Amino acid sequence: MEESCGLSKADQLIIDSYKNTVDALAAYLGEAFEIVLHQLDDLDHSLIKAANEFHSGRSKGAPITDLALSLLEDINKNQAEVRAAEHPAEPPSAGAGLFRTYYSKSKYGKPVKSVTTVICGEGGRAIGLLCINMYLDSPLSALLQPFTFNETKDYLPENYINDSEELISQTLEKIRKEVEQDESVLVSQKNKEIVTILYHQGIFKLKNAVKIISEKLNISRNTVYLHIRALEDS
Repeated sequence: MEESCGLSKADQLIIDSYKNTVDALAAYLGEAFEIVLHQLDDLDHSLIKAANEFHSGRSKGAPITDLALSLLEDINKNQAEVRAAEHPAEPPSAGAGLFRTYYSKSKYGKPVKSVTTVICGEGGRAIGLLCINMYLDSPLSALLQPFTFNETKDYLPENYINDSEELISQTLEKIRKEVEQDESVLVSQKNKEIVTILYHQGIFKLKNAVKIISEKLNISRNTVYLHIRALEDS
């Protein structure tokens, strides 16, 4: 990867890591939102990635906006004042407060609600901006579509629990029920199948997983380890 002028290799890696965030936010929020990533080493061509850019007509290589530049200056000034007052000897911080929410109008006169977040690199210096722009004139269907649950689509169940032991136990019980109801799996192979499924779901990466699963399946830990080693060697 070629290092950009003004950015260290570490800075460039940080900026590049946000490119996936642009796509993820656009996929999650939907077409009513424009997501823009700026790299601050070249303000004349700072835009390096955008999603749903049809709202503004901007594309890769576009310059930073005057408002974003002004917001960046205000944030830098405020951070400098806080550091000088509280911790004069400390380097710039990449902590809280490095964002602004605001309302504006697009070049077509449409109302926009935005949040601009400063991306910090080595030493806490600003190296980029991540901007999320919600176009308030978007039809209600565009706003609701990403959050509309569709029973016909595949969906992934997810457990929200307080500790890893509960996660292991709940996942084990779910898999055990499925395997027990699967008549294609021989009774003598049920536990092996359960361990295999749990292995591929990554459960054994959690602390004490072997201990908990062996106890609940009433088999030895060595048996569980044997199944895991066979899977790792396959």
